[in-house]
Amino acid sequence: MPGLHDVVQGLAAREGVEAVIVVSPDGLPIDQAVKQGVDAEAVAALTATVAQGARGLGHVVECRSLATGVLEFDNRNVVFSSVGDDNFLFVLTAAGTNIGHLLYDLRRHGPALRSLL
Repeated sequence: MPGLHDVVQGLAAREGVEAVIVVSPDGLPIDQAVKQGVDAEAVAALTATVAQGARGLGHVVECRSLATGVLEFDNRNVVFSSVGDDNFLFVLTAAGTNIGHLLYDLRRHGPALRSLL
């Protein structure tokens, strides 16, 4: 069975993926595979902050737990997905990257990924 690092590297090897970071509840990078120019520590800290805000929004509108968030910018996409006890998986992709398969795989393999943390 692959370990956490293997999963991170496998996601990072997908076409269009520029960074994959597993983020702790404290906003620290647990594992990462990033291309040059991506500050993993800053991204991890901000991912935790955005996730907390999204959870708060969900609570106000009576949603249950946050599973996945997608942010589309003009030049890149950000996907963050809950993995385990308040940990998040952050994935940065180039604009135009089809993230449908990524979202499907994160949902399908989420339980296995959680078990690695």
